Amino acid sequence: MRSSLTDPFRSRTLRALTLVAIGALVAGCSSAGTAGTASAGSGGKAAPVKVGLVYSRSGLLAAYGKQYEEGFKAGLAYATHGTNKAGGHPIEVTEQDDAGDPAKAVAAAKSLVGKGCKVLAGTTDSGVALQMAPLAAQNKVLYVSGPAAADAVTGVNAYTFRSGRQSYQDILAAGALLGDARGKKVTVLAQNSAFGQANVAAVKAVLGTKGAHVGSVLAPPSATDLTPFARQTRAGKPDLVFVAWAGAGAPALWTALDQQGVLDTSKVVTGLAGTASYPVFGKAGSKIAFLAHYFPGAGGGNPVEKAMLDGITKAGGTPDLFSPDGFTAAQMIVHAIESGSADTTAMAKALEGWSFDGPKGAERVRAKDHALLQPMFTARLRGSGDTARPELIDSIPMTAVAPPAAGTAG
Repeated sequence: MRSSLTDPFRSRTLRALTLVAIGALVAGCSSAGTAGTASAGSGGKAAPVKVGLVYSRSGLLAAYGKQYEEGFKAGLAYATHGTNKAGGHPIEVTEQDDAGDPAKAVAAAKSLVGKGCKVLAGTTDSGVALQMAPLAAQNKVLYVSGPAAADAVTGVNAYTFRSGRQSYQDILAAGALLGDARGKKVTVLAQNSAFGQANVAAVKAVLGTKGAHVGSVLAPPSATDLTPFARQTRAGKPDLVFVAWAGAGAPALWTALDQQGVLDTSKVVTGLAGTASYPVFGKAGSKIAFLAHYFPGAGGGNPVEKAMLDGITKAGGTPDLFSPDGFTAAQMIVHAIESGSADTTAMAKALEGWSFDGPKGAERVRAKDHALLQPMFTARLRGSGDTARPELIDSIPMTAVAPPAAGTAG
């Protein structure tokens, strides 16, 4: 865990992914778009709605997947008032491990759809999400992507939604820390992956349009010696360094940046990752400005956040960075089933424009492109090593960090 600006959703090999074509409709699936109607002999009782949870239970992103899954269970209990039913329909959840591998994720999703799942959720990897989305559209199943941050997931089709933030929202939150970007030289230090490339594009789109000169230093995801990339970053003499990094290489990265003097010669901004990552920064943590998707307490202790924290803790889990993504996914799915459980197209329509209170605060699903508008946070780390803890600087309202509208979902 171990990320700075994290995407729990990269491939197991952490190589840049190429979007591949998904095959024909899954054989054996039931009538497209139909969910949870009473079956013959059911005595008129509402049939279950089957939900497939495809996430990283194992692999490099397993810690993130665990956070998501714990949040989902707490959210399902909260949204159904402990009944595990929505609109009278029992909700049956089947979990599948994708190990961060797009091929495994797609195979699992096809199997789930073939067994009658009308809702898919999960995804802790942007490359995985970009391949799951076409499958959802082809089979007319509702797909609620998780922490996968790639902006391309927003607006990709009429059946795909997201329960987490996207890269553009990260950059807009960072903009609140950067001040006036006009004439500044900005370097994006990232891995050459779907996540890293999305962040480069987002920084160019946000800070570049504000007058900054944006360049990038991209390291192979498999690189273990990161000193050359730290040197390259310093040699460019940037005013601002935006670090977008995910995975086990983060400790080596921050060591290299500190040793090469980058933290002393440039302003460095990155995303605040999960609790386990706090010690990674060491004394350097005090030199870094953090944007934050979430950390426990960032929501100000609102009632929904409290329910999430209590629910996860009582179940023996630990609330963390991606707990809200799972919790919010469950809220969205329950609302969709309550509003249109007989038809997945109706489920999707029910989510469009929906405003609700999530663990982070007030949120809204933008109807045009299914972006999830949500608050973002800025923070600093106090202490170092095992005593390091985030301190909230500011809570940024969802409207201030709303990404530009993507093309209409089709």
